[in-house]
Amino acid sequence: MSEQIIAYPLENNLYLSITDRCTLVCEFCPKTKGSLKIGDFDLSMDHRPSAEEIIASIHHPENYNEVVFCGYGESTLRLKVLKDVAKWLKQRNIKIRLNTDGLGNLVNKRNILPELKGLIDTVSVSMNAQNEEVYIQHCQPQLEGSYQAMLDFLKDAPNYIPRVIASAINGLDGVDIDACRSIAENLGVEFRQREYFD
Repeated sequence: MSEQIIAYPLENNLYLSITDRCTLVCEFCPKTKGSLKIGDFDLSMDHRPSAEEIIASIHHPENYNEVVFCGYGESTLRLKVLKDVAKWLKQRNIKIRLNTDGLGNLVNKRNILPELKGLIDTVSVSMNAQNEEVYIQHCQPQLEGSYQAMLDFLKDAPNYIPRVIASAINGLDGVDIDACRSIAENLGVEFRQREYFD
């Protein structure tokens, strides 16, 4: 196997893949369909990298608009590693975004948002559905109460993170984008509509 890819550039951002584990089994995710590629990058893992390995994979972070924790796994499942790497980046005044399913509190059995304060500049949460039924249909959560936990995370996040975005994918069966946007606005966060490409 070739060397495992941890950091991969897309457009003007640098993305960090720090785990292959996830709390959802989204039916629209390429990983669920057997692909671990993003563009030309194969994000297959033979091990979950340490904070030191991740930092060693980051070259010239100042050359990017932001560094993003995002791969084919949920970064908050490795909260200590995420925080250690974020602290290293923050010492260099790098902007950091976390792309997450918003289940970090549920998984870690505590409110992790205060721990992310001062480390994460933007958090983007995959809302994915306007109600629990549609969420379960598409995201197949592995933990009970995931949909409400995600909404609670979104609601509380602006108290700790400067910019909070909820996202949903247009074109998925039963997903009402306008209803998702309305939920986000009622929670006091931004909304981003993504497009589904099968």
